[in-house]
Amino acid sequence: MQTVKEKITEVVMAQPDDATYEEIMRELAFERMIERGLSDSRAGRIISDDDMAHRIRTWQS
Repeated sequence: MQTVKEKITEVVMAQPDDATYEEIMRELAFERMIERGLSDSRAGRIISDDDMAHRIRTWQS
């Protein structure tokens, strides 16, 4: 299991040398979103596609 510092280093080092601060921050945020989603899935904190579609329709009203 990687530490947070190791994961951040991995993401930063995978970026091209000319990457901007904003691009690196976007990649770090994306990585965090993926990790949170996987964690939620493993813990059973999920809803069906149909339930999500229903929620989205209610937002559009």
